[in-house]
Amino acid sequence: MNATLSAQPPRSQRWLMLALLLPGLLALGITFLLPLGWLGKISFSDSTLGDSGPLTLAHYLSVIADPFYWKVALTTIKLSALVALLAVLLAYPIALFLARTESRWRGLLVALAIAPLLTSSVVRTYGWMVMLSDQGLVNSGLSWLGVISAPLPISNNFFAATVALTEILMPYAIMAMLSGLGKLNRDYEDAAALLGASPARVLWRVILPLSLPGIVTAALLVFVLSISAFVTPRLIGGGRVFTLATEIFGEATVTLNWPLAATLSVLLLLLFGAVIALYQRVLNHLERDA
Repeated sequence: MNATLSAQPPRSQRWLMLALLLPGLLALGITFLLPLGWLGKISFSDSTLGDSGPLTLAHYLSVIADPFYWKVALTTIKLSALVALLAVLLAYPIALFLARTESRWRGLLVALAIAPLLTSSVVRTYGWMVMLSDQGLVNSGLSWLGVISAPLPISNNFFAATVALTEILMPYAIMAMLSGLGKLNRDYEDAAALLGASPARVLWRVILPLSLPGIVTAALLVFVLSISAFVTPRLIGGGRVFTLATEIFGEATVTLNWPLAATLSVLLLLLFGAVIALYQRVLNHLERDA
């Protein structure tokens, strides 16, 4: 009991810690909690502009009853999950190499791996639009090689949005996994190698299980960024890829139906919360197994 009491900071120190937290908590409340509450209020508004009128559940009921929004939600989840999977699969070998290399150029290689983040996602999206168009680099190259006789339908669709988002978000996956791989203890790998395990078996049975928390974190980060992405699906999707983000933008700026846009935003936030809760459960399970 004495040890417990001695471990607690003195009252003056606790007040100091609280005083240091107050500016951040105040800023968080003003910039996040208040707008979030205003968004929730608008979603229950009966007025088109959400500034007056009685509270109603009509917008939530209309979204739930409309098959179109169910399709949009499923498309959003499908696109985000596929992008997260592809980004993790492509980024893991790069992150593993960067974490294990002893080259003097390691710093430069890491900088090159995350250098695409220095370029706007709009610019990179336009680059993919040029590459995947009917007369773009991919179709022109395949046609020149005689592989195809007509352009492949790889632009203005779900495939194009998946490819562009995967490339755009890969640096985030590399950074997340690089942080986790840097904390792995090499002694486990050396012990497995001394016991006769091949490099492939060491990778599959030792490195991969130990790096699962970093992989899950990278997948969550890419999924969250994908599920809220607007520019890339809007541009490279050619108006054929409907996600919750694109629908929110359309309702807020084109049809000016703010309550419906707020309703979709709240549902998107609930989806965020469900994904984060699932991530926390998976992470706790991995920690118990470890």
